[in-house]
Amino acid sequence: MAQATWEKPQQTTSSVTRVGNSRWKFLAGGILILAAVTYLIVSSTTAGARYYITVDELLNNTEYVGKSVRISGAVIGDSIKYDDKNLVIDFSIANIPSEYSNLAQALYESVNDPNAVRIPVQVVGQVKPDLLKHEAQAILTGTLDENGVFHATELLLKCPTRFQEANPGESIVNPSA
Repeated sequence: MAQATWEKPQQTTSSVTRVGNSRWKFLAGGILILAAVTYLIVSSTTAGARYYITVDELLNNTEYVGKSVRISGAVIGDSIKYDDKNLVIDFSIANIPSEYSNLAQALYESVNDPNAVRIPVQVVGQVKPDLLKHEAQAILTGTLDENGVFHATELLLKCPTRFQEANPGESIVNPSA
């Protein structure tokens, strides 16, 4: 019969060193992951800090040509043209100042200022919204072409004449009720 012997392996100091090296590798990997997550949070926060840019900022920076951006402007009512067969909306928007205290007043002044910066807009494949009116605030996502026409893929409208603002603790009275 074969004889089997069992010997206890001797512990070497290299196994202790390996455990120490793996801890350092784990710690270094954790620090790299933490740094990457921190970078992503900071960069996305600063990039998304502004919801939109103004028409003036768009036209004064050639870097935006051909890139997808979100802009805001006041709709000029006389410029609205709608092709219901092809679902094409053409209109112009005027620059709204980036800082204002009363949106309705800022829209009114922007549309009626002959010196306000204006830009033609084209929206394809969308039915004309009811809120697309004179002095409505348009928030558009799209691209500016080389000819200075903004091709919008998304159109959001805010009409301040349809809404009333109330101060905290103050109720809004509905005149049509």
